[in-house]
Amino acid sequence: MLYLVATPIGNLGDLSPRAAATLAEVDFIAAEDTRVTLKLLNHLGLKKPLVSYHQHNHVTAGPAILARLRAGENCALVTDAGTPAISDPGEELVRACGESGVEVQAIPGCCALVNALALSGLPTGRFTFEGFLSVNRSSRRAHLQSLAEEERTMIFYEAPHKLLGTLADMAAVFGGDRPVALCRELTKLHEETVRTTLAEALERWQATPPRGEFVLVIAGAPPREKAQVTLEEGVELVLRRREAGMGLKEAVRQVAADTGLPRNQLYDAALRA
Repeated sequence: MLYLVATPIGNLGDLSPRAAATLAEVDFIAAEDTRVTLKLLNHLGLKKPLVSYHQHNHVTAGPAILARLRAGENCALVTDAGTPAISDPGEELVRACGESGVEVQAIPGCCALVNALALSGLPTGRFTFEGFLSVNRSSRRAHLQSLAEEERTMIFYEAPHKLLGTLADMAAVFGGDRPVALCRELTKLHEETVRTTLAEALERWQATPPRGEFVLVIAGAPPREKAQVTLEEGVELVLRRREAGMGLKEAVRQVAADTGLPRNQLYDAALRA
């Protein structure tokens, strides 16, 4: 069995009893940084064999871990902080386990993106997690540009030394007046959430050098206004799609979504046309 054990993102008191029990019961632990995990185990009074599994060795370490799992051992996968397989190579080990018939269980706990979303005060019903942006500015700009019309709340991770460049690019692409919540040092002593705009955030941290790891939660783009068309014009759009080979129901669904016209009225009118 592979256990995905969520670990605290700052406050050790957030480790669940189930997570502690799982770490105590497994045969070995695969850790992003064995030194960080050793401190956690010392806090719990546990001694366990540790193997390293991270971005730079997962190609070779993954098969070795999988071989031990297939031989009957149980392994706990942990990251330095938070939930394994979220924005780290753990997803590849999970996929390999699935392909090999090895069972995987998640031991839930801390996840910085979920905490930040809850703290943001921004819409939480629909959101997209974008992880870390590229260090390369042109790649970062291209990534942000692809999200220019994204209407869902967007969540990013960012390191302090890259924050100002990222905020500048975000303000350029999304507009300086776009609402943002910057969550810093979550669950730690100097935890802080600043709810502001991208332009004001850039000004704030230009004056005060940023410290700590950040989660940026950004409001989505305002919904695009639907084209104002009459029912007759809507029917004409449906008929054009029908001529192109589309089924009536799908054509009506698309035109209704694009124009805001009531689907039932549009369907009835198209049947009569």
